[in-house]
Amino acid sequence: MDRIKITNLKVFAHHGVFLEEKADGQDFYVNAALYLDCRSAGKNDELEASVDYGSVCFFITEYLKEHTFQLIEAAAEHLVEALLLRFSLLSKVRLELCKPHAPIGLPFENVSVEIERGWHTVYLSVGSNMGERQQYLDNAAAEIRNHPLVRNLTQSSWLETKPYGYTNQADFLNGCLRLETLLTPEELLDFLHETEARAGRERKIVWGPRTLDLDILFYDHEIYESSDLVIPHADMANRLFVLEPLAKLCPNYRHPLLGRTVREMYEALLAESGEQKGEQNAE
Repeated sequence: MDRIKITNLKVFAHHGVFLEEKADGQDFYVNAALYLDCRSAGKNDELEASVDYGSVCFFITEYLKEHTFQLIEAAAEHLVEALLLRFSLLSKVRLELCKPHAPIGLPFENVSVEIERGWHTVYLSVGSNMGERQQYLDNAAAEIRNHPLVRNLTQSSWLETKPYGYTNQADFLNGCLRLETLLTPEELLDFLHETEARAGRERKIVWGPRTLDLDILFYDHEIYESSDLVIPHADMANRLFVLEPLAKLCPNYRHPLLGRTVREMYEALLAESGEQKGEQNAE
């Protein structure tokens, strides 16, 4: 990925834990690496195809002057988020915020915090088999699209499918969403659970009826596991109702563990499902 570097941008601002730091202020220095695709700008020599680093420097300066934080960790976090939201061509920002005059009381050269944040490509599955199914799905897609840290949401068509796992229930309406987000996997999971709760989701029966079901399928090409979340989704390769709409959005997206594309997983499961149905009919 190409990058534009800004080195030692000096900003006088009022960040710190102590009252005198907020009152008197001090010099901070910013080092930033702006990640974007510079190919078009390089070929065509057009500023609109790149990020104006002058505008970025003025934005950083004004942001740090207009906001006050106790911690340079917080100042860096909020500044990077603001940069990514303001300059749409940026895919990622690595930023170091330096505080060479920190009130430590010992000889030192510099104290700094360095962070890296960027947009992540995420695929979700969505489903409902209670009440106004399409309304639940449409409302969920709209709520996700309107999140301030989400952009470029696209959705598959909605597909009616038979229930999976627990089969004694109504048919589902399913689909998939693609989006870009600044949320971490756990932050995204929390937001999706909140969205389900607002739709009246109750977790009474495993794989049971639900007003709204939202699952994270892929998060970039990351392999992630916690007590609450596994990415890629552990059972997606066995679910036609997931793979069919997903294959419309990203047929060539490769599963980071299985090594197969979405289209390959879908076609393999479709063939297997057809064979199983044929065997049952023969019996």
